Amino acid sequence: MEVDLAKRHLVMERSRQLGHCICDVRRPCPCDVFTDQGICPCAGERPDPVDVTQVKLTELVHNAGCASKIAPADLDAVLGRLPAVNDPAVISGLAAGDDAAVYRIADNLCLVQTVDVFTPCVDDPHLFGRICAANCLSDIYAMGGTPRTALSVLAFPSEKLPGEIMFHLLAGAMEVLADAGVALVGGHSLKDDEIKLGFAITGTIDPAVAAALETPRVGDALVLTKPLGTGVLTFARQIGRAHATGLAAAEASMATLNRAAAEAMLEAGASACTDVTGFGLFAHLRRMLRTGGLTARVFADALPAFDGTLDLLRQGVVPGAIERNREYVGDGLRGAPGVDEALVNLGFDAQTSGGLLIAVPAGRREILLQALARRGADGFVIGEIINGTVGEIFFAANAREKTATTLMEPNRNQPEGVSMSSPNSIPEAHSEGCCADIFNREPAAGAVAESQRAFGAFMRSVQTAGAVNERTKELILFSLVVFSRCAPCFDAHLRRARELGLSQAELDEAAWCAIAMGGAPVKLFYQENLDKMPKAEG
Repeated sequence: MEVDLAKRHLVMERSRQLGHCICDVRRPCPCDVFTDQGICPCAGERPDPVDVTQVKLTELVHNAGCASKIAPADLDAVLGRLPAVNDPAVISGLAAGDDAAVYRIADNLCLVQTVDVFTPCVDDPHLFGRICAANCLSDIYAMGGTPRTALSVLAFPSEKLPGEIMFHLLAGAMEVLADAGVALVGGHSLKDDEIKLGFAITGTIDPAVAAALETPRVGDALVLTKPLGTGVLTFARQIGRAHATGLAAAEASMATLNRAAAEAMLEAGASACTDVTGFGLFAHLRRMLRTGGLTARVFADALPAFDGTLDLLRQGVVPGAIERNREYVGDGLRGAPGVDEALVNLGFDAQTSGGLLIAVPAGRREILLQALARRGADGFVIGEIINGTVGEIFFAANAREKTATTLMEPNRNQPEGVSMSSPNSIPEAHSEGCCADIFNREPAAGAVAESQRAFGAFMRSVQTAGAVNERTKELILFSLVVFSRCAPCFDAHLRRARELGLSQAELDEAAWCAIAMGGAPVKLFYQENLDKMPKAEG
């Protein structure tokens, strides 16, 4: 650029009189920018345009991508001391530690909001913009919401780098935002020594959908939608040990939206979901488990990894973020003897724009995998939720491994999941001998049949009029079936109630007793199963 020498002289003279640079009191005058590049930022001088393809963004930051985040243990220590937010409209906020906050603005509508900012994890500014936008949108998708608007947050060393880089960062991000149907409506920028980019995303969500995704339960399968290893691969590049094939695959994955995975999750009727980012798979899984008071078994040989990741870990290429995430999980992870340490570290690797970790009822696992495949998304079954210590993760060597943890049977009293896609909902699986079987068919011969006959006799005795008449008993049973969310039992008891002459108004009141106890997931179950049944005559 053309330099105004008179202006430069005037500004630098003022800086020398003050004893430091007037733009940055930490620096003397002449500053390092003047010494290295021959320009005076305080006089309005800026770097000449450069070929942005020659600029290596990852060489300009200390920690790349989501590895630049504050360690989760340090963050929790601070957040735990903050005062509670007492606003009845806050459905999910700081205390819940969810991927995004949910704020009710109407009975059937909530805002879902999130913000994420981090340093470059790739060298190409346009690609980093795409990755950053995809990562920031992921929190909304993980909650089951629809993103609507975005505000940018940009930190940039404008005195040292040309503005063309800033342009490519935002242009790349806007491509992904447009693909997601999200409008960039504004933002904020500031000078910084390192590049940092992020977005505050606002979306909308049905409160019933949000509630239904907060119910992980024993027996759920754990499905991951993207391979692991972005943190290891980007760190390896920073230290000159890049794995070209794995890095290319990771970059493509990071720039891919989790929208398709979220759509599949909703179609399948998932129980819970989180996206896997800077805290790594194990820390994000542990947070999910704590909300339901559960534990999980993860299979080491089922963890998907980008090409080259495990080799790098075995060679000692272990980023610092892995150590910070291990410290946070601590004793919450119990590994089986003989598990490869590289696979343990893989589970702690800080992911940038990682996949969704979905808990889905076992009976709906194949539905989820098929829904993912139809949309071109991956689905890796990596484990299951089991009974045990709250928030604990047992890391088994493989899916066939049997340990003491294996003996913890699922809690059969817990209700099954509920679909959130009314047009395509799938009836829940139910145990042999449930009330639907009693009403609908005669058991075949055998020991199981004898038990089923005995249970049938018990059910019929329960329904018989006594101190409580038959119609009232059926209303009680109908309410319990709605609360338990067993679709076959719902069909059977609805038919039985209609045979007894119970009106729809009476059934609705009984159902609302269940909804009052079970909340939005029960309401959603009742409405979608009622809609499938033929209307009562008359």
